[in-house]
Amino acid sequence: MSLRSVQDLFRDEDGMGTVEIILIIVVLVGLVVIFRNQITSIVNSLFKKITNRTEDF
Repeated sequence: MSLRSVQDLFRDEDGMGTVEIILIIVVLVGLVVIFRNQITSIVNSLFKKITNRTEDF
């Protein structure tokens, strides 16, 4: 492997998009894990409101 090919390898930015997407997914999964109870309670309350309003009709 020549010095030129090593330099080209470090200049190649094709994988940067993939790394950014993976980091975003990791952050989102971490937030969901941290706030799981709060998210669950919000979703449950929304479904209860929807159910109550549809029963009125």
